[in-house]
Amino acid sequence: MTFMTHLLSYSILVADTCNAPEKLGKLNNLEQLYLEGSSIDKSFLHKIGVVTSLNVLTMSSCELKGTLPTQGWCDLKNLQEIDLSQNKLKGILPSCTVNLTSLKILDLSYNHLDGNIVQSQLSSLTTLEYLSFSNNNLALEPDSLTLIPTFQLKVFSFSNCSYNMHNSTPPRFLHYQYDLRIIDLSHNKLVGQFPNWLLENNTRLEIFILKNNSFKGPFLVPYDIRPSVLSIDISDNYLHGPIPTNLGLIFPNLNYLNMSINKFQGSIPSSFGNLIFLQRLDLLGNNFSGSIPMHFIMGCYQLELLILSHNSFSGQIFPTNSNLTNLCSLHLDNNHFSGPIPHCLGIFPTNSNLTNLCSLHLDNNHFSGMLPTWMGNMSSLEDIIMANNHLEGPIPIELCKLINLQFFDLSDNNLFGSVPSCFNSLNIRFFQLNKNCLSGPIPSAFQNNSNLLSLNLRDNHLTGNIPNWIGNLSSLRILLLKENQLGGQIPIQLCLLQNLNILDLSYNKFVGPIPHCLGNITFDPSTQKPSLGGSYSWGTYDMSLSLYLKTKLINTEDPNYGIYMLNVGLYVDEEVEFATKSRTYSYKGDILEYMFGIDLSCNNLAGKIPPELGRINSYIRALNLSHNNLSGPIPISFSNLKQIERLDLSYNNLNGKIPPQLTELTSLAVFSVAHNNLSGTTPERKNQFGTFDESSYDGNPLLCGPPLQNSCTKMRPPSTMPVDNKGEEGNSFMDMGVFYISFVVAYITVLLGIVAVLYINSYWRRAWFNLIGVCIDTCYCFVVIHYRKWFSFSLSLLLFCCGSLP
Repeated sequence: MTFMTHLLSYSILVADTCNAPEKLGKLNNLEQLYLEGSSIDKSFLHKIGVVTSLNVLTMSSCELKGTLPTQGWCDLKNLQEIDLSQNKLKGILPSCTVNLTSLKILDLSYNHLDGNIVQSQLSSLTTLEYLSFSNNNLALEPDSLTLIPTFQLKVFSFSNCSYNMHNSTPPRFLHYQYDLRIIDLSHNKLVGQFPNWLLENNTRLEIFILKNNSFKGPFLVPYDIRPSVLSIDISDNYLHGPIPTNLGLIFPNLNYLNMSINKFQGSIPSSFGNLIFLQRLDLLGNNFSGSIPMHFIMGCYQLELLILSHNSFSGQIFPTNSNLTNLCSLHLDNNHFSGPIPHCLGIFPTNSNLTNLCSLHLDNNHFSGMLPTWMGNMSSLEDIIMANNHLEGPIPIELCKLINLQFFDLSDNNLFGSVPSCFNSLNIRFFQLNKNCLSGPIPSAFQNNSNLLSLNLRDNHLTGNIPNWIGNLSSLRILLLKENQLGGQIPIQLCLLQNLNILDLSYNKFVGPIPHCLGNITFDPSTQKPSLGGSYSWGTYDMSLSLYLKTKLINTEDPNYGIYMLNVGLYVDEEVEFATKSRTYSYKGDILEYMFGIDLSCNNLAGKIPPELGRINSYIRALNLSHNNLSGPIPISFSNLKQIERLDLSYNNLNGKIPPQLTELTSLAVFSVAHNNLSGTTPERKNQFGTFDESSYDGNPLLCGPPLQNSCTKMRPPSTMPVDNKGEEGNSFMDMGVFYISFVVAYITVLLGIVAVLYINSYWRRAWFNLIGVCIDTCYCFVVIHYRKWFSFSLSLLLFCCGSLP
């Protein structure tokens, strides 16, 4: 059958899928049928049995549903390859598969099949070489059964089938396999000692993937050299002990090694220097210590990705010039490296082979000294993370040349000076310089950046106002300016930031009212908002294998033939500190998508709290307006904030009653109105308000009721206070009409009391009149004497002036 005939038959089927089975009988010589992504009903598998010449059938991603039929496709005795992956098939593999005696490749991955692999009668398929059940609900063989196969697999993929697997060990039929080239048992919760026997038994193994299981024990390598091994991934287990010292000698052609998230210890063996083909090494999340061996640095010259994060490595990064000229990602964060960032890294950009360096993570170490200026020459850098070190000095303006920069984090250092305004890269998405000693105004470099998601300049010494161009940052989701010396009024342009999640302007010198338009910000976890996931994806890791891979029956001279993809993802998570509930929490990763809050505390804001703030989307979690000069009542509209967890209005000049509707806030964990001028009774002790103690209401002398000590002695009459046109009570500190009446009554009472005393007691009456007489005489003498003196002085002055005239 020619290729044109294959193409013609495919076109006929796709053009008329409803009548496709009826036309199959006319394709007596059809050998290969590829229907990936076609809309074909499952009944097609019933009719396909008439094409007895077929040896390749591919129907992946065809939306096939239900159980596999027991007839039709099972009659294809010449079938060598069948691919039904990425559908919605369920149930067990039918027993009729025993009829597929010529089958070599069977791919049922990414379905909803269940049962176990013993009951599938696979042992009779003597020619089977490729078997993939990944991403199903299949179970391994029960303890009472063991599959003794008649086949020798070359590829076995059984990943992510842990739904029905509890405390399972690797399939026992693998003990009978000696010719495996690829084995993938990842994401299965498998337990027991690490199966070193898989490496021992399969001398031609190329790809070995056992990641994300629960294996324990040491990792042992075979005694003899295995030049065919290209990739090993044993990450995310409970393996311990040192790395075998001869690993670099046993696997000389190793291209990819991932031992991350285990309990390995010790140092990197010097034999790693023999891994001249190693491109990616990931040792993240272990207990490794010591320095990076020089033999490794000089020998692995093809290394593109080096991840040593979250260990206990120490010393300098690279004591002398290294040979890692192809390095693209260098992740050494969360270790104990110290000293200045070595200048030997600076030789990289002069080498034409390292223009692709894109990721540099040196955060959470003990680096000191000034930021190197040579970093500005790494034109491909996309993320620089050097937070939480002891770096000092100004930010070099050479960094402004990094036009591809997306993630920039130099937080928690000792940097000083101003932030360069030349950071004009429109690609910057995360800019974090918090917890330094930077001064000057907010840099104008971002005024036209519509891609900026996070601007974190908190805990510095910045001065000036928030610029009006802040409203141009249309994608901004996090704005943190806490603990600076910023002043002026809060600009209404902030209200244009409709994608905002977190706004923190606390501990500054802002004055004036709170903008009413802040209530227009949506604070909604919409899927249309730009994602805060600061992930940087490495992409796929292509591993070209030998001719046994799919598809074995097509053009075997295709250079892309038999590609096995390994996903290698690098993630840079945005991390934000924000005060919610009773303390400051650090939010990182996906949780940021659902964290919303406003903190305007510790400023000099004045005026009433805008009722519009209570009409913000109910997803807001925290609102802190404490330690200001705000006045007026607490808006009743705050009862609309159904998911709020912290509401802090303490240390202001608020007056009136606490709205009883606030008891409807059932998510509230922290509530404080302490140190205001509030009056009336405290809210009813129900829902969350039953958990708040006296400290939530302290400093309000006119408040009464539990949990305060001063109880309300009697019920007050219903309030007759007017209600304004915005629905808020016209409460004030005192009713002035009542005050005037009380004053007049008190005055008259005192006056009548004095008259009554003088009338009854003659002694006090005489004394009173004597006192009045003395006061009159004294006042008379004072007026007369001082009048005469003033008159004499005025007369003398007049005569003097007249005598001086010509």
